[in-house]
Amino acid sequence: MWRVVCVFLAVFLSGAGAASADGPVKIGALTESWGPTPAVVGLRDGLLALGYREDVDFTIGVRFTQGDLQALYPAARELVRFGVDIIFCSGAQAAKAAQEATDTIPIVFASTSDPIGRGLIQSFARPGGNITGLTDLDLALAPKRLEVFRALIPGMKRVLFAYNASSDYARHTGKAYREAAHRLGIILQERALGSEEEARATLTRIRNGEVDGILAPFNPDLNIPGLILEATAKQGIPSMFGFAFMVDQGGLASYGPSLFESGRLAARLVDKIMRGVKPAEIPVEVNTKIEFVINLKVAKALGLEIAPEVLYQADRLIR
Repeated sequence: MWRVVCVFLAVFLSGAGAASADGPVKIGALTESWGPTPAVVGLRDGLLALGYREDVDFTIGVRFTQGDLQALYPAARELVRFGVDIIFCSGAQAAKAAQEATDTIPIVFASTSDPIGRGLIQSFARPGGNITGLTDLDLALAPKRLEVFRALIPGMKRVLFAYNASSDYARHTGKAYREAAHRLGIILQERALGSEEEARATLTRIRNGEVDGILAPFNPDLNIPGLILEATAKQGIPSMFGFAFMVDQGGLASYGPSLFESGRLAARLVDKIMRGVKPAEIPVEVNTKIEFVINLKVAKALGLEIAPEVLYQADRLIR
């Protein structure tokens, strides 16, 4: 389902054919996902809300690498060769790839935590170079996410966190979960995975009862979030994600930043660049919109009865 939906969205958004020099501004979106992310959709909707016309004032073409982080680098160079006017990056790894590919084409990132620590910018006020964007609070929210997960699953004792072994960000997230688990009296079982094949083998073997739930990594590396969706549907294991899109696709719940909002806010930065402002002079903004979403259909299928006080805290319930 995850792959099918993303491919559909890619067809829906990829109208960025060749344009003349005085034609629409060509925006190349780069992501390691399976198609346009909610941030890409938010960017398009944000530009429309600002009065821009799709295919007249701007076009968006998406390059996605289906969970392969290394493929982001040739994909970024492909966008440069194509002659895009702006590169929009959904995620920090995509932004790093774009930075390596060009120091002249403006880059706008979204869905990115700790952009200074990751070497993307010099400061929030003056990011420097040819880059600016939207940061979010995902990493800071990791302890609260585990706390919310425990409230959803009474008696939670063991939780699995599966992630890409080569992802620095996932390792930082694991550290935050580890500290929170110790405080909450939960056993965190960490699985650092090296390939999609290993991820599939690990997540299809796990059985309900061995763990009380699975924490998904924020990024789609190695298709781990998609495989966790399968574990929820086929093995009946509750799942917690960092963003709402995966809950719409069959996850139990999510607690984290609104990726759509990150894209929508990024449209304002793109607007400034289209008006001639240099990215180095556009301060990086923070997306503070947090979403707590519960899929009640999944909860019912899993036999979970969620406490009313937890349901009242949700921003959205999928019935």
